[in-house]
Amino acid sequence: MKKITSIVTLITALVAVSTTANAQATATAASGATIVTPISITKQIDLNFGNVAVTTISGTVIMTPGGVRSTTGGVTLPTTSGDVTAASFTVSGQADYTYNVTLPTADITLAGLTPANTMSLGSFISSPSTTAGVLTSGTQTLTVGGTLNVKAGQEADTYANAEDLTVTVNYN
Repeated sequence: MKKITSIVTLITALVAVSTTANAQATATAASGATIVTPISITKQIDLNFGNVAVTTISGTVIMTPGGVRSTTGGVTLPTTSGDVTAASFTVSGQADYTYNVTLPTADITLAGLTPANTMSLGSFISSPSTTAGVLTSGTQTLTVGGTLNVKAGQEADTYANAEDLTVTVNYN
């Protein structure tokens, strides 16, 4: 009887230990994060359409991101071109990361020295395009052009807008 009691006690103890050992398991994992260089954009050169002449017919001056002008309608480009530049920005951030560009979607009003004189600027385009920027070495030049809408008989004046050409960049 003692042997049976000892065997039953031993079996009960083994069952209790094996049940407890199989009922719970533990594992661990490491945690981490990488902080990347923040993306930034700095203006280098303003957008300037240079000298423009107009007739009694309205038209446009189209500036490419490469700084090349063309015209439509009654607008011509005088031989003395003046200061002609696409807007230029330096985008900086984490090397080899891609980013997208957001350009204004609404037209910008350029006012003359005589405030009643205005023109609109819109249809912005960039190089690289709005979805294809790559910070190969941590920086990239971004250029922006657009379309200047010139009214028929537009008043002779110097037209400008100091800050509405807002360009935003974000990592993809």
